[in-house]
Amino acid sequence: MGQSVDHLGDSTVLVLDASGDDFDAEYLANDLIGLAWACEATVVAVPAGALPDRFYDLRSGLLGDVTQKFANYRLHLVVVGDVADYIASSKAFRDYAYEANKGRTLWFVPDLDALEARLQV
Repeated sequence: MGQSVDHLGDSTVLVLDASGDDFDAEYLANDLIGLAWACEATVVAVPAGALPDRFYDLRSGLLGDVTQKFANYRLHLVVVGDVADYIASSKAFRDYAYEANKGRTLWFVPDLDALEARLQV
């Protein structure tokens, strides 16, 4: 998976692209946090399609575990891309995404321009 480091607003953002392998659900939080630390980034932007389907299923607990680890390490996770199918198929996920977008630990944005706009505020 390719990556770049961008400075958006006052934040250092690790931007991962969708090329290469998807992330293994078992090590997802640790892998992402390790990449952030290696790049001295405070925000990690991950393509929605690179995350395992389990991430979007609240019953699996993966989304909550990843979000909690990011909060513990004071990092921000941003899922970039279309999650409309997951929102349409689960009221619980729709509500979770809505509430997450009000906070600072986890955001769901359609593209990097939307992320940049959020970081400018």
